[in-house]
This record gives sequence, C-alpha cells and structure tokens, in this order.
Amino acid sequence: MANILVVGSMNMDIVTRVDRLPVPGETLHGLGTGFHAGGKGGNQACAAARSGAKVAMAGGVGTDAFGIEICRKLEDEGIDTTAIARKPETTGIALITTDFSGENNIILSPGANYSYGGDDLEALVLSPYDVILLQNEIPGSVNRRIIDRAVAAGVPVCMNPAPVTGFDRDQLRGIRLLIMNETEAEALSGMRIVSFKEACSAGRLLLEDGIPQLIITLGSQGAVYMDGDGNIIEIPAYPVEAVDTTAAGDTFIGAFASAYYAGKELADSLQYASAAAAITVSAPGAQSSIPVIEQVNAFLEQAGS
Repeated sequence: MANILVVGSMNMDIVTRVDRLPVPGETLHGLGTGFHAGGKGGNQACAAARSGAKVAMAGGVGTDAFGIEICRKLEDEGIDTTAIARKPETTGIALITTDFSGENNIILSPGANYSYGGDDLEALVLSPYDVILLQNEIPGSVNRRIIDRAVAAGVPVCMNPAPVTGFDRDQLRGIRLLIMNETEAEALSGMRIVSFKEACSAGRLLLEDGIPQLIITLGSQGAVYMDGDGNIIEIPAYPVEAVDTTAAGDTFIGAFASAYYAGKELADSLQYASAAAAITVSAPGAQSSIPVIEQVNAFLEQAGS
C-alpha cells in the first residue's frame, strides 16, 4: 500500500450543465446545477484513496459550510485531514459549465487555498511518505518549499502543473515525475501537440531540463510515458462515452500514484490509471465520478487487459 501526501487545493465545484458552451457575452439556460467537492488536490487524494493508498491531505479550507463539507467527504474516504488548515475566509470555489460532449469551462476562485503556508507548511513531516503529489492551484512559494524539503527528506515529488497559467518553471527543480495534459505540455515545451509523435518530441525537450520521468495525457488518444533513460510507453485510451471530463486528469494521477508507488509494474500502473480515468469521464461530477479499485479492476477484466 502506497503512503501518499497530497498538498494542494480543495474546492467546492458548482457545476451547471448546458446544451453547449456559451460564447462571450451570451446568456444560456442551464439544465441543472450540482455541488460537488473538488479541487485538484482533493480530487487526486480521493482518487489515490479509492485505489487503495493510505492518503493524507494538506491545504487550506474556509470555516464556511463548504469547507466543513469538503473535510467530511475526505474523511469519509479514509483520508487523514489533520494537516488541513481551517482559515477564516471563503473556501475555494470552481464555477464549471459542462456541455453534452463532456467539454467544460472552469472559473476558479482560490479563496482559502491561497492562505495555506507559513506555520501550516512547516508543521508537515514529510519523511513517512512514499510520494508527495503537488499541483498549481496553491501558491508557488508553498510548492517550492515542499519540493525543497522533500528533496532533503529523500521523498519523491510528483508535480501536476495545472492550471499551467502562471506556472513557475522553477517548481520543476527537484521533482521526480511530471504529469501533464497536452495543453500543459505545449505551454511548457513551446511545441504544438496533436499526436503521440509530437508529444514525444515535447517530452524529450522537457527531459533535457533534467526531469527524470514524465507522463503526457492526450485525452481520447491515451497517454505517453517517457524517462531520462530513453524509455517510452504509449498507453491507448479506453473508448467510452464522455459525460464530464472534469476530474479525468486528477483521477489518472491519483490512480497511477497509488498503483506505482505501491510497487505495481510501470506499464500496469499506466494501464490501471488509464482505465480509472475512462470510468471517471463516463459519469458527472468530480470526486463523485472517481472509481474505487474494484470498479477499475472489473473494467480492466471486461476490457481484456
């Protein structure tokens, strides 16, 4: 069983479904609105826990009803929430609009996610963990401090540079594994990506920066793993009908970390993560759509993997 620390964001996702995404200045009638615990940090923690990992979550939430509900839901998953700091402000909120094809637009208001740091951060003990998962929905200064301390403690860091806008490339220093989608890989490499071949070209460029391992997810095209030793593994996506892509990347990351850092073979871990992400896009919501390990194994068995 992998022992994972997630330091990152926790939001309440307010999701409205529409026939199609609006153009600028347009008002559309929604087809229903739901409230779902989310945030990239919380989603990845939930995905890792449901795939069998022992997970602790660190970050900031408000003292409002959303913050209380988010912590309750994480605890229901068996996630250790003692390192979550309750801040006297609004919990992070994501306003999400999703169309029938599963595509979405997201506006993120970070709230208490940006108040985590200082004494909260220094109180964390990193050495017991097999891996630390980070994203870019909390201040870069917090991520940099975690990376520096993790390097000193000999704990590998998995970085997800999302959202990529405003991402500080200095955060790549000291990470073991970089996991990103094609948009993030384009932004970091400066290369256009529409295929595995172009993803590999962008990946080689990023590996030259000294990153030991990386994964680029390509949506319906699957994903590609690359490392500094020249290994390349292409992972086809499982064909499913997309309902909501909101937490697909987070599910892939949490599921992969749970499998890989528990000692599962690399190729098998990638295949497991791809299956978990496929199940996630087949259902609405963020954490509510993330599968448990039994669902993923049954999916793989049915797919003949």
